[in-house]
Amino acid sequence: MPIAAKVKDCIESASWIRKMFEEGAALRQQFGDDQVFDFTLGNPTIEPPPELHRELKRLADHPLPGMHRYMNNAGYEETRAAIAAGISEHCNQPVTAAQVVMTCGAGAALNVVLKTLLNPGDEVIILAPFFVEYKFYIDNHSGVAVTVATTEKFQPDLEAIESAISDRTRALIINSPNNPTGVIYPPATLVALGEMLQRKQRELGIPITVISDEPYAKISFGEEVANIFDCVPNSIIATSHSKDLALPGERIGYLAANPAMPEVELFMQGAIFCNRVLGFVNAPALMQRLVAGLQHCSVDSEIYRRKRDLLYNKLTELGFEMVKPGGGFYLFPKSPLADEIEFIRLAQKFRILLVPGSGFGAPGYFRIAYCVEDDLIVRSLPLWEQLAKEVGL
Repeated sequence: MPIAAKVKDCIESASWIRKMFEEGAALRQQFGDDQVFDFTLGNPTIEPPPELHRELKRLADHPLPGMHRYMNNAGYEETRAAIAAGISEHCNQPVTAAQVVMTCGAGAALNVVLKTLLNPGDEVIILAPFFVEYKFYIDNHSGVAVTVATTEKFQPDLEAIESAISDRTRALIINSPNNPTGVIYPPATLVALGEMLQRKQRELGIPITVISDEPYAKISFGEEVANIFDCVPNSIIATSHSKDLALPGERIGYLAANPAMPEVELFMQGAIFCNRVLGFVNAPALMQRLVAGLQHCSVDSEIYRRKRDLLYNKLTELGFEMVKPGGGFYLFPKSPLADEIEFIRLAQKFRILLVPGSGFGAPGYFRIAYCVEDDLIVRSLPLWEQLAKEVGL
């Protein structure tokens, strides 16, 4: 059956994802599941916090009348109010339920925001390395992705961002803690970013919105994760509970608009409309009920710190070069071979599955997702030693 040429091109441009799945499946069939060391997916293996299970049981034992019916497209008022209160605790201005829309995960939140903001041909700046779907999301809504490189430490390069801004620039997506690098953007950097963007908006007479993609915001190893609302007036949070409550398969998230954003009420009307017409309609009703009382809960970040340290300490000891992540699920080492695809294929010889940096707009690097069982990490270490020797480290 023929498919759209544009979709076919997108599939081909992301073919490395399919190849990793296919090659991983072949290795598992040959050696067995427990002998393949898969570091490709940011799919948490730890369970949600016990508070979630208690709340889920309470809802199952004492169902509310009509709890599975449609609601306002923005979501339940009490859930949005709980989320707004949680955001307000970490910023200098009150956020209300009127500035929150419940969504089917962060991916839906990003698509809703982009559809609300973009006219055909509008530009969205993304910072490399970036989450692989950003370009597709922007294209979904007839936008144009403009890629700007970060610094050697993967921090935003404000001069490069300013140089990339044109009269077509409509938004900038940031992601801190970052996927794939794990770096956290310091508050001072984000404040400086906000000041620069305000100046450019005055110069060009255009609005530029910072979209802060924050699914890893509660998984920090001691560094402060700034609230974007305190740094950039024209800003929107897009996030989910996939990582902090270990619920990726439940697809529950939200978008929140900075109350200081110009015409914020109009933006919210547009976002609620777009949530409906994109086909999401509303976020899952049961999950909205569930997370309303869990805004102060999270998985234990120390679990991920331990996993990070197991791999980071060993790999740097072996000679791999990388920036130490401040949060999230990922390491992003420099490839010891000039062609990271060649290195990825060599790693498969040792049954280690990795993701090439070119998929994140950063050739010459590779991503390790360490949100796996500790036992898998420990058993992989001798194979990493062999791999290091193979490449001359």
